[in-house]
Amino acid sequence: MAPKTPFRRRTRAPARRSPPPDAEEDRVESLQCEKCGSGDRADELLLCDKCDRGFHLFCLRPILACVPQGLWFCPSCSSHKKPKQFPLVQTKIVDFFRIQRSSEFETLGSRKRKKKTGGLVVAKKKRKLLPFNPIEDPNRRLEQMQSLATALTVTGAKFSNELTYLPGMAPRSANRAALEQEGMQVLSKEDTETLNLCKRMMERGEWPPLLVVYDSREGFTVEADRFIKDLTIITEYVGDVDYLKNREHDDGDSMMTLLSAKDPSKSLVICPDERSNIARFINGINNHTPDGKKKQNLKCVRYNVDGECRVLLIAIRDISKGERLYYDYNGYEQEYPTQHFV
Repeated sequence: MAPKTPFRRRTRAPARRSPPPDAEEDRVESLQCEKCGSGDRADELLLCDKCDRGFHLFCLRPILACVPQGLWFCPSCSSHKKPKQFPLVQTKIVDFFRIQRSSEFETLGSRKRKKKTGGLVVAKKKRKLLPFNPIEDPNRRLEQMQSLATALTVTGAKFSNELTYLPGMAPRSANRAALEQEGMQVLSKEDTETLNLCKRMMERGEWPPLLVVYDSREGFTVEADRFIKDLTIITEYVGDVDYLKNREHDDGDSMMTLLSAKDPSKSLVICPDERSNIARFINGINNHTPDGKKKQNLKCVRYNVDGECRVLLIAIRDISKGERLYYDYNGYEQEYPTQHFV
């Protein structure tokens, strides 16, 4: 798995006047990063559209994976220091996430747990996926949903928990797991039922125990709001589905491989810029360092689900409350540059 996003570079701020060509060249050559003081790697040196000072993409906090669209202002010139929180109002949050209106949302804390029965059975242990375990307190779940609504609103995206097929992009008929060049793991009937259970729980307001938090170094990131067991389904990676060939020069930094086809023209990616869920804000590891690899607690897996490709993020070990979630952006393809990740 790897976002297939060649970086679009902007190494000069838009001209406000027309200096002599030689003077402009000298200015660019002498430009240095305000953070590290180096003028090296000029192709990754971003200029503020207000003060014209330079910053390496990887020296910024949070790091920028690619040049942003439109105007960009450095931290000193930007007035957006901390994201404004989405209102903590139940009706607004229920409408934002299109949660089914019922008395269940208020009474989930009193759910009865099934009593375990049966004696000891000796059999080969089957590793099956687990549904997430929601927090019982409905007010805390509102806070979890508020955190995601805040991140989506700030980034200008709408909430979606399904793959979206839009006119002018790849049709649903193009999403065929049989086209995968390496073969694709088939999600068992039992695990498919678990995935569908997770979807139904979210529709009822039984939210995954996750919080989206804003970090000055990493930007939006996700942390566990309660203990999460190994093999728990964290979320499905969703967004608009499009052909990779249409997105090869896209400057989005969150695209995800959906289908890596034998015929490259049929390869698909998920584009979460317009519609997405919490998966968009889960960060990747720096897989160039041992410390970076130690942080990984999720795995991104592409599954064949009833003949279609789906992407799931799954816990690969027990995760403690308060621990941030990370997965490897590269998988086996090793195409995404993560050496500057925090």
